Amino acid sequence: MASNRTFTMIKPDAVKAGHTGAILSKINEGGFRIVAMKKTKLSAEKAGEFYAVHKERPFYQELVDFMSSGPIVAAILEKDNAVEDFRTLIGATNPAEAAPGTIRALYATSIGENAVHGADSNENAAIEGNFHFASTEMF
Repeated sequence: MASNRTFTMIKPDAVKAGHTGAILSKINEGGFRIVAMKKTKLSAEKAGEFYAVHKERPFYQELVDFMSSGPIVAAILEKDNAVEDFRTLIGATNPAEAAPGTIRALYATSIGENAVHGADSNENAAIEGNFHFASTEMF
């Protein structure tokens, strides 16, 4: 069954480049309602916990270093078919392969610095949202 919530992070590269407002605008234009949102900075430990599923992958440490390198904007989004619709809105991981007009086509600079994270399943959306937000922070 499709969930109506998903999780996203605007990554350090996009925050540093000043794209937060434009990305949030694209999210709103895409019909998503922001249920929870905060600007924060992940410690290396917290970034490692969040990406623990990739711990054995060769890019893990580089990912942890990048995600703890500067502020992020974490958000829980709501819309019918949220996970799939958001994955479509953000585009392919490689911005060179992302469809025109998608967030990554517009704001990502590389596969590693690809502007936004989007949950890849309903289950992960719930896990990731709960990692960043207490129930009292979701509206």
